Amino acid sequence: MNYIIFGGTGFIGNHLADLLFEQHPGSAIWNLDIVDPDKLQGLTEKELQDYTTIKNWKSPVVDGGSRKSVFAFCDVRKPIGELPFTPTPDDVVFNLAAVHRTPGHPDYAYFETNIRGAENVCAFAEKYGIKNVVFTSSIAPYGASEELKTEDTLPTPNTPYGVSKLIAEKIHLAWQRGGADRKLTILRPGVVFGKGENGNFTRLYWGIRKHMFAYPGRKDTIKACVYVKELVRFILWNVESRPSLLGLFNCTYEPAYTIEQIVAVMKQTTGLTQWVPYIPNFVIMPVAAFAMLLGSPMGICPARVKKLQISTNISGVSMAQSGYDFKWKFEEAVADWFDDNNKTCLE
Repeated sequence: MNYIIFGGTGFIGNHLADLLFEQHPGSAIWNLDIVDPDKLQGLTEKELQDYTTIKNWKSPVVDGGSRKSVFAFCDVRKPIGELPFTPTPDDVVFNLAAVHRTPGHPDYAYFETNIRGAENVCAFAEKYGIKNVVFTSSIAPYGASEELKTEDTLPTPNTPYGVSKLIAEKIHLAWQRGGADRKLTILRPGVVFGKGENGNFTRLYWGIRKHMFAYPGRKDTIKACVYVKELVRFILWNVESRPSLLGLFNCTYEPAYTIEQIVAVMKQTTGLTQWVPYIPNFVIMPVAAFAMLLGSPMGICPARVKKLQISTNISGVSMAQSGYDFKWKFEEAVADWFDDNNKTCLE
């Protein structure tokens, strides 16, 4: 059998390949992506611009490690043709391919990759009789609001990304209902953190460390999150151990943490002692408006400040009660990430 990871060059895909290699040594693990990770090493910033979906790409491979998957070029925006291996009905498909950073791409890019990609990956599974598919969606289909969201909450996406992910979920559901004994896992992760993320938690850590982060308008903003190693373990548990044919899960610690709690754990775990100030809205919003007039240095503008103040209040109860056994508590996860960086930083 083959483990087939569409979009395997990225952050989650690399960690998934590591886990598959650890749990099933000698198995065939394929990374089907438009981005060859080996060819990206050493490219200049100008050359990287050709890869429009991976701007500012950084390798998620742990220092001294090596990739555990075999790369094969595949553009999910097009029908999936010949591959350097023979798919079988016993294979497992992980659909991680997506345009996801928002804002940052034209609207059509989200629909082109996320919707057509879902159609083509499901058609691929249909063609070869593959019956076990995992799709990583997002919490974006819920839309932005303070209310607690469970898997039963009516999705009301308010961004092109969120709309495209919700449609992609429906495409995978149609595939699952189209044949007997098809197993589908749909996951909606919160903020995913860990080695190689190059994202929100990394920026938060360096902001604290460099005295460049302050609580913008409030300290109790909820930021649902999950450790990448926990996420991929949960993915594999669903593939191998969950008895039901259909599973939809928010992926986040339960209860979700506030930004103040996250900062406290980061500081305690990494030994940071920097003071993090609180800036009330009547101060920060005029500053953000002035920064926008200067071209929004460091991305500062009123819209971004408002976004930082909106909670991602996502319930992780279903994941917690699924039967899956968590390996890391939140504090332990941050400590493990710190260990992966030789206890020098979080990146």
